[in-house]
Amino acid sequence: MPPSYPPNFPAASAAHQQPPQLSSSRRRPRVDSHSDPDTNDNSTRTAASNNLGKRPRGEYTFSPSAQLPTPHQQDPFQPTMSAKAQGKRPEVIDLTQNSSPGRPSNSSYGGGGGSRPGGITGLQPHLGPRKLVIKNLRQTTSTQRAGADEYYTRTRADLDNALDAIFAGRPAGEPMELLYRGVEDLCRKGEAESLYNRLKDRCDRWLTSDDGIGQLRKEVTANTTHFNVIEVTAAVMGVYRRWNARMLIVRKVYSYLDRSYLLLQSTIGKEDKGRQGVNDMAISLFRKAVFGPRSATKALPLGVMVLRGMITLIMQEREDQEREQIPGGLDRVQLLKDSVTMLKVFGVYGKFFEPWFLEHSYEFYKEFAEQKSESCGLRDYIKHIDALLKREEHMCDFYGFDSTTKRQLLQDAHGVLITKYSEKLLDTGSVAKLLEAEDVPSMKALYQLLKLSGLQNKLKEPWDSYIRKTGSAIVSDTARGDEMVIRLLELRRSLYVMIRDAFDQDEVYSYGLRESFGGFMNDSKSTSAWGTGTSKVGEMIAKYIDMLLRGGLKTLPKSLLSDNKDKAIAERSGLAAAGDEDSELDTQLGHALELFKFIDGKDTFEAFYKKDLGRRLLLGRSASQDAERSMITKLKGECGANFTHNLEQMFKDQELSRDEMTSYKTWLAGTGKATKGGVDLTVKVLSHSAWPTYNDVKVTLPKEVLEQTTSFETYYQAKHTGRKLTWKHNMSHCIIKARFDRGPKELSLSAQQGSVLMLFNDVPDDTPLSYSQISQSTSLTGAELDRTLQSLACGKSRVLSKAPKGRDVSPTDTFTVNRAFADPKFRVKINQIQLKETREENKETHEKVARDRQLETQAAIVRIMKSRKTMGHAQLVAEVINQTKARGAVDPGEIKANIEKLIDKDYIEREEGNYVYLA
Repeated sequence: MPPSYPPNFPAASAAHQQPPQLSSSRRRPRVDSHSDPDTNDNSTRTAASNNLGKRPRGEYTFSPSAQLPTPHQQDPFQPTMSAKAQGKRPEVIDLTQNSSPGRPSNSSYGGGGGSRPGGITGLQPHLGPRKLVIKNLRQTTSTQRAGADEYYTRTRADLDNALDAIFAGRPAGEPMELLYRGVEDLCRKGEAESLYNRLKDRCDRWLTSDDGIGQLRKEVTANTTHFNVIEVTAAVMGVYRRWNARMLIVRKVYSYLDRSYLLLQSTIGKEDKGRQGVNDMAISLFRKAVFGPRSATKALPLGVMVLRGMITLIMQEREDQEREQIPGGLDRVQLLKDSVTMLKVFGVYGKFFEPWFLEHSYEFYKEFAEQKSESCGLRDYIKHIDALLKREEHMCDFYGFDSTTKRQLLQDAHGVLITKYSEKLLDTGSVAKLLEAEDVPSMKALYQLLKLSGLQNKLKEPWDSYIRKTGSAIVSDTARGDEMVIRLLELRRSLYVMIRDAFDQDEVYSYGLRESFGGFMNDSKSTSAWGTGTSKVGEMIAKYIDMLLRGGLKTLPKSLLSDNKDKAIAERSGLAAAGDEDSELDTQLGHALELFKFIDGKDTFEAFYKKDLGRRLLLGRSASQDAERSMITKLKGECGANFTHNLEQMFKDQELSRDEMTSYKTWLAGTGKATKGGVDLTVKVLSHSAWPTYNDVKVTLPKEVLEQTTSFETYYQAKHTGRKLTWKHNMSHCIIKARFDRGPKELSLSAQQGSVLMLFNDVPDDTPLSYSQISQSTSLTGAELDRTLQSLACGKSRVLSKAPKGRDVSPTDTFTVNRAFADPKFRVKINQIQLKETREENKETHEKVARDRQLETQAAIVRIMKSRKTMGHAQLVAEVINQTKARGAVDPGEIKANIEKLIDKDYIEREEGNYVYLA
């Protein structure tokens, strides 16, 4: 069927299509040499010449019912006018022709030489503005009006039938283009408002019908408890999907109405403020059918069922309940997501859904927290709360909840689950169990949970309490005193890992760690268990460093060694290389120094460190000279040059002794006294004030060694007059060459061990020496002789054989050379069995430290009084504590006792309640 168009504008008849006459122009027309001279008459030229200087304001006169005259004829409807008058007359142009007179139809004025229908080329816009006057326009006849009415009636019917088909889910009866053109024609006729009302009424009738949502709404309104809310939600979403699919087609058909009428009407004024586009109308109708009008304060029963269905889906998702199958096989997750989107489209998300959802969530959090707090310990409670919060955050993002909903939801969760139960989360005993178990994941989760509510700093109190309690127990444990420092370092290591991995390097906890360690390491209640009066921790740190410098990393448990994270941090900071043993040793020494920084009694550490350093230097037991010097540098940086002055002097004595021995060898060669008996003597001359005091052990040296020591003493006294040498043979060691049946060996021994073995050179082979004979020849007695013989005959390397066999040495035993001795190494080191430091020796060292501290206190009092002359008691005590705290904490009672001693010695005196210095 060919398209029928509305007969609004009748076409011009062929009798009226005459060439138009162009009589006005700004420029003189170009006269072609081939043009017909009859075409350009005088009248035309005169008109053209009169308009050269000024472009006239011309008129276009359109008279469809009159015959236009040719250029050579006089217009019969107008009086005869002169050429000059005609030049000012409005020009008449026939718009029904394809070209203007005087111009070829294929000229450039026509824009390409082609003709346009309707004579539009006669209208030349580029020649300037013109006025169009239409005369004798014919009116539409009754027959034509009847044809137009029939067209519009048929168009309305086609649109109604098309809507019926669309809402029924069938194809429209007419092509979409014709339907669109019909809507356009009705809108141009002025029926846009009527068309919009008919469309709105038709959409509303289908939506509220049984095919739409009407039947479901009636049933739900009648009995809200009869239906499954999830099934109702699914049913509403099914209708909503069908509604959207149908309205998509409707919007295409009524697109012209939407764009040309509704869009314009919505921007005109307040009287058309309620006018909506087709899409907005569809949303408004569905929202009104389910939830009520926009101004409603409460949702309709059907909308309430939808909201309840959404809440039920969310609660089942939270509680991980077994979910019943939705009719139609709908996906529950997609149903909830689409429902949230629908509420946002309707604009009822924040009005109806969000408050209800937050209220139900709050109640859920309360029940959840109450249940878990009663049935779970802290670790499990943290685990459940952390998992719940992560699920809630994921749910908000996955289902497309608004950011305001998510923020308020998490705030409620934090307030109920964390803030309300903060006492449980911050319970000192429970937190201590997690720290003791080194449960980094649980502590990290706890820290992050508290951080969400801004309570992370409150965790510092149970953190400090655990450190003080655990550290005090370690320090006061006299049964495991030798393990004190290792246990303290393991505690510090575990706490450091906790700060690094669980607390995000929070400085609050790092400061708490330092503060707590300093508290229990200097607590008199903890250190009083040892009964020394001085710092036992300082002594044990010195012994730990001695062990580390003698044995290296192999003496440490693996728990103290740096892990991969520590090595990565060290590499990024440029402090050390991963896997470097020297760097790891330096790191471990640094950790020990960290403990040293916490103690106040640094004089105790100095006494024991100095004693152990002397043994390492004299006996050559240091694992690394670089580590020794690095440790001195660390101590100097921490305590100053005065603290390490004697320690540095010990290293200088080592260097001076090497120079002294070089000079001695030169002197010995110059005198012609070559070394006799193959003895190569090396002597270390030590400053008495810098080195610690060692107990003398009387031993008779072999005559070959004795001759060499006498020679060196003669040389030294001749070179340094007024000095006296005191030999410390018990600090000496030697290397002896021995021949056994399985080959020669070099034995590294102490002076006592060497003296015993040298006795067997003076007796026939396999001749035994008794215990008493060895004692008489070496002057060794008691425990010293027992330890020496036991190391030679009962240890791992048995160069002597004892009869009878056994692990202990008795005065009735006899000894012979074990000629069957064998060892894979050529040089065999036989360690002297060292007696553990006796309680009396340890107490003597502490007492010496206490005596030195008293003298330092008195010296500080004298210095202060000498500069101030007069001071009160409280001021003097405070100043003394301030000046002596670097060496060790002094009790105010001891300061008062030392003031009394100085008064007795006439250094100061009392005068009117103050102390006065006596010059």
